[in-house]
Formats: sequence, structure tokens, C-alpha cells
Amino acid sequence: MTFRTRFAPSPTGPLHLGHAYSALLAHDMAQAERGTFLLRIEDIDRSRARDSWEAQIYDDLGWLGMTWPAPVMRQSDRQAAYDAALDALWSRGLLYPCTCTRADIAAATSAPQEGAPLLGPDGLIYPGTCRGMSDCTGPRPKDAALRLNMHKAVAGMGVLSFEETGCSAATYRINAADLVTTVGDVVLARRDMGTSYHLSVVLDDAAQKITCVVRGQDLFEATHIHLVLQRLFDLPTPRYHHHRLIRDDQGRRLAKRDDARAISLYRHEGIDPQKLRLIVGL
Repeated sequence: MTFRTRFAPSPTGPLHLGHAYSALLAHDMAQAERGTFLLRIEDIDRSRARDSWEAQIYDDLGWLGMTWPAPVMRQSDRQAAYDAALDALWSRGLLYPCTCTRADIAAATSAPQEGAPLLGPDGLIYPGTCRGMSDCTGPRPKDAALRLNMHKAVAGMGVLSFEETGCSAATYRINAADLVTTVGDVVLARRDMGTSYHLSVVLDDAAQKITCVVRGQDLFEATHIHLVLQRLFDLPTPRYHHHRLIRDDQGRRLAKRDDARAISLYRHEGIDPQKLRLIVGL
């Protein structure tokens, strides 16, 4: 099977050193395997995505010496695929609408049951407030946040597994039933987006025939959610390569608000691509 990987940034700000490391690592791995490196633009958050930031992504990655096949997949062009997937889950009774705000969830989880986890890979584990409150029949609501009923979703799944080749390389096996308490009912469609990161990334990786997902170690636990969705849609599970994170002098993970470490500023200061490679440890 031909090696295929991708770099999938969001055009919501400047790429920083952490993005450079992830993109270069994926590109290097593809070249070493004589495979294919793809670029995908994750622009489902239309309120924050900007054409100017997308243009700068192409400029920064080109300056770093990367190439990729055209045309580039853009999530904003794929809503029909996300809608079809949501309709399929809705028809199976696996989704329900949720009206809870973040404040509602925080209040409901302020006194968790003894021994129950508070945080999962998607943040606070949803307490199930809206589960069972709606008659989930008829057409899928298009203007509501939709959550996956994890208990129903994992029924009969047994053990899920994936191969990890990055940090802590191993074959990981997860009891799907445990995800009811360790992950909970995750959002698969946000009211203002019509989809979510978890749904889109799984469908997009499958559509692009990605064989190895290269991404930061902070997304390792999210893989459990993605395994469930892959099983629900009968999609292949790629290998995963979760890499170390690039941090600032205080040990904090870099964010787009950390403009001082933007790739574009290193370029303007005369740093060449090879020097930047050394800075990120490649």
C-alpha cells in the first residue's frame, strides 16, 4: 500500500514553529517512504477562517521547500459529505440534539461521582443532560448541536485498536465500552458549523486514502473517538504517528496567538529553511 500522509492546518492565524515541525516531519516521512504528502485546509470554522491566512499557509510551506498535489482539499467544500454521514447516524438513532452551553456542562460536572473522570479527549465529559430529552425521529435538525450517543454507538464493538509509530510506539487496544465513561457523548455537529473536527477529520482522511496520520501528541487521546467513527462508517483505520510538541521557554505548547514564533517572522528576519529545521529539531 502506498504511503500517504497529510498536513491539515486551519487558516485562522499564522503558522508557527509547531506547525513547521509537523508539516516538515510528515513531508519527510512521505519522501522517505516514496509516498505522497497532501495538504488539506481545515476551514470548517468560517467565523475565524480568512483567505489571507490560507494564502500565507501556501507561502510558508512553499518557502520551507514542501510540495503537494493539486487541488488542495478544503473542508468548506465538503459539507455534503458531512451531511450524508450525519444523516446516516441520525437514521440509526445514534445522534441527539443538545442545547447545553459550556457553562451548563461545567456546572453539571462540578460535583462528579466519586471515581468518575472529569476530563476526556474532548474536554469536560458531557454528563448526558440532553440525552433522551428529544424525540429523535423524522428529519435531522439542521440548526442544532448534535451529540453521539456513545453508549449506543459502541454497543457490540468489543475491542478497538490502532498502530502508533510516534511517541510511545505500540499497538494500542481499547475496550470500546470504556469510552462511555472516559470520552462520553461527543459533539459531531456544531450549530454554527454543521460538522465538527472529529467527524470531518475521519471522513477527510478516508476520502484522501491517508495511510499514516501525522499529528501532535496532544491529539493522541482523540484517536479513541476517531476509532469509533471509523467503525461506525466501516472505514479503514490508518497508522498514527503522534509527535512531540514544540514548546516555548516556559514549557507551554505554542499557539497561533504566539505571533513571535510565526514562520513568517522568521522568514522576514532572514532565517533560511535549513536553519529553521535546526530550530525545531529536524
